[in-house]
Amino acid sequence: MHEPAPLKRVLATLFGRPDEVMLELGAGGELLVAKVRALLSLLVLVLPLAAALDGAATNRTLVGLGVAVLVNIVAQVWLALARNHRRHHWLPYATGAWDITATTGVLAMLSLDDPGAGLDSLVVWCFYLFAIALTALRSDGRLTAFVGGMAIVQYAALAGTVLSLAPAASAAISEDAPSLAEQGQRLLLLAMMTLLTSTIVYRMQRLIELSGRDALTGVPNRAWLLQRLPRMFEAARREGSTVTIGLVDVDHFRRVYEQIGHLGGDRAIRHIAEHLGAMLGEDEYLARIGGQEFVLVLGCPIGSAWERIDRSRRSLAAQPFHSERGTEPVALAFSAGLAAFPQDGATASALLGSADRRLQEAKRTGRNRAIARDS
Repeated sequence: MHEPAPLKRVLATLFGRPDEVMLELGAGGELLVAKVRALLSLLVLVLPLAAALDGAATNRTLVGLGVAVLVNIVAQVWLALARNHRRHHWLPYATGAWDITATTGVLAMLSLDDPGAGLDSLVVWCFYLFAIALTALRSDGRLTAFVGGMAIVQYAALAGTVLSLAPAASAAISEDAPSLAEQGQRLLLLAMMTLLTSTIVYRMQRLIELSGRDALTGVPNRAWLLQRLPRMFEAARREGSTVTIGLVDVDHFRRVYEQIGHLGGDRAIRHIAEHLGAMLGEDEYLARIGGQEFVLVLGCPIGSAWERIDRSRRSLAAQPFHSERGTEPVALAFSAGLAAFPQDGATASALLGSADRRLQEAKRTGRNRAIARDS
């Protein structure tokens, strides 16, 4: 199998659906963004007052004050929704769209009074950059592209409309207003901010991906599993379905290491991970939680899960493992304990405890077997 090209891998990471750990961080990031937005909205109230003290037109000050009040009210609504952890999957896109559209709306209202004011207001325009930068806290490259693209499209449409409607492209626009070339530069800055933020998001995604993956086998690790299981339990409870976990421990693995060495032992662990992973279906997972311990998360009743795991156990034991060419084969086998949600436990710790109890029973009664019921 060919290694994917770097650009293809970057795009797949940025625009792929975030995994469970990333979604959890994104939900926390959305709450943080909501708090920052609420604080910035309070500061926005200062802008029209400062403009009034600077001698700005009264009607523009009143419009700015009205917009600032509206922005503060909406910011409080977003903050209340963000406190409901991960319930509203659409919330980051809705708030991102609001941040951009609100900025465009303020610039458009300024342009109604003076066609050049909307293009001349650098302070308001900078809120585009703030909105794009804040998407980094949600840890989702798709959101960054969405918000950045919306900012570019909306500001290009606004600038194009103002410049095309202004008589002679100068009579209604102040001399200090940005020119067409300067509008292009601003659009370029928005694109650069989107690219920079996407790079930050990609770096964060890679770091989280590495922290949630086992370095030797590439399968999820304990931290990822403990984040994922509660969500699977919630879904199973809503749908009235069953989740079965299998706690797998490789038998006599210290002997295997002594026989084929550490490098051969690492190859054996990877071989077992590939063997167990081959039995997984859609929305089923394999995690490595210890040196020779794995957890299978299967979306089926415990009886069906036992049949699948036991078939995998017999298949592994029947095929001696060659760590490399020219070496003596070694026999690999595992013991397993199974537990089902919600019958054997309603939490990850309770379910893992039930599975471990049955795993220990399998090891006490001769190993190389799977047990799904308490004796």
